[in-house]
Amino acid sequence: MHLQLRDVKSEDLEHLFQFQCEPEANEMADFPARDRNAFFEHWYQNILSNPAIAAQAIIVDDVVIGSIVLWQSENQWLLGYWVGREYWGKGYATNALRLFLSAHSTRPIFAEVAQHNVGSIAVLNKNGFTPMGVVEEADCDKPLLAFVLKN
Repeated sequence: MHLQLRDVKSEDLEHLFQFQCEPEANEMADFPARDRNAFFEHWYQNILSNPAIAAQAIIVDDVVIGSIVLWQSENQWLLGYWVGREYWGKGYATNALRLFLSAHSTRPIFAEVAQHNVGSIAVLNKNGFTPMGVVEEADCDKPLLAFVLKN
């Protein structure tokens, strides 16, 4: 396995769109899928056009398997990642996040995850994030667990 990160390119968006359309992934993340137009508009308008946002594709053996994004909102650095369902449970997210964090020294970094998403909780824990408590988000059905990486 050869895992690497690189900036997300326009041609990666179709892969990322398909990953976020997976019903099981949406349930696990407790985040609704965007339709095609909304997804591409969000990525082009809010992510790829903003040089302050770090958006990296996760590549394994030359195949896009997911993404990691770091952005600032209300003076906090927030982290999000999404890995295609067929790549879950193989250590890719853990290793990709470790690689990503080694290249981005901004701290603290905050992340939120659905309480039932034990895989994502494990990824954060293995990368040094610590739990902060529970938060309510408008676009999620249930409260989320908040995590922070301080060092």
